[in-house]
Amino acid sequence: MKYARLIFANLLRKKTRLALTIGSFAAALFLFALLGVVGNTFSLANGVVSAHRLVITNRTSIINLLPLSYRDQILRVPGVQSITHNNWFGGVYQDPKNFFPQFVIDPQNQRRVYPELIVPKAQWQTFLNDRMGAVVGAATARRFGWKLGDRIPLTTTLYGLAGKVWDFNLDGIYHGTQPQDDQTQFWIQWAYYKESVPPQLQGQVGWYVLRIRNPDDAPRIARAVDRMFINSPNETRTETESAFAAGWVKQFANIKLLILSIGSVVFFTLLLVTGNTMATSVRERTAELAILKAIGFSDRAVLGFILAESLLIALAGCIGLVFAGVLIPALGQPLAGLLPALVVTPAVLGYGVLAAVAVGFASALLPALSARRLRVVDALRRV
Repeated sequence: MKYARLIFANLLRKKTRLALTIGSFAAALFLFALLGVVGNTFSLANGVVSAHRLVITNRTSIINLLPLSYRDQILRVPGVQSITHNNWFGGVYQDPKNFFPQFVIDPQNQRRVYPELIVPKAQWQTFLNDRMGAVVGAATARRFGWKLGDRIPLTTTLYGLAGKVWDFNLDGIYHGTQPQDDQTQFWIQWAYYKESVPPQLQGQVGWYVLRIRNPDDAPRIARAVDRMFINSPNETRTETESAFAAGWVKQFANIKLLILSIGSVVFFTLLLVTGNTMATSVRERTAELAILKAIGFSDRAVLGFILAESLLIALAGCIGLVFAGVLIPALGQPLAGLLPALVVTPAVLGYGVLAAVAVGFASALLPALSARRLRVVDALRRV
């Protein structure tokens, strides 16, 4: 710390260059945080999925339905705690751009399978007693300014019903127990849906979701369910919720490879930029470094000065992580319903700081070693 004034004096000698270098760090770390958040979101590593849930879909495709009669048979499999079923509704609110996920649910079992999504008891009871009732996530309610008691019209895009307007009474608003929980869904009564669709769809569900007692039993339960309906007209595919989500994400692209590639290019470029900055700074101060050595500063001290300057620039660039924590959740608002909430986790921030320190150290290492090996006589001869 006793050399702090000397280090800061050297840093501030070229203020424009210092500002541009810090800005480069800040931009790179902001992008790093954004990539980390998006990666977590697509991989659902932020806790949206549960190890206690299995998803059952039609083996052919998720767009193929399953008989409602499967429910009781599945529930008898040892280890299954509860079961619910969902259908995709596909409604449009005012404008096709106003997308949010809408599911026809089994209201008697939905909360048993998804205990982390909390609806106040009174609101849930109102929903159960209202054939045209609906429950919406807090994020979607905020997005459209909905409040309890509102009448919500949705125009469905379902096959055979396209263009029909369905009216729903907003009876409840649910909240997640964690910031990462999906609070964008819109839940619709199965009874209301069933009475309004063609007869051939009334006994068909989109998929089942199981809550199991022990996650270690997931492979056994999945095999038991799929064997139960093998060679039937509607064979099943049972997988963990995380595997189901991962399969869904693969439709977008190889997100992990894309993020890793972009991140590597960004930090390699930042390494080159910072390394060039430090090398230039050392060349400009050759005579000063020689004088420092001549008056008694050791080679190790000179090495420390250069490394400290680079690390301070890197840490100052961490302001990009601060901006990320503020701006990324706001940037995620237009994607509400398409993706879970974009949350900048402490892990992302921590890795960002470590990455900044690593780049700062690596970019200054060669110039610092060059300064350490600098001989006083040779340096002064160049002046």
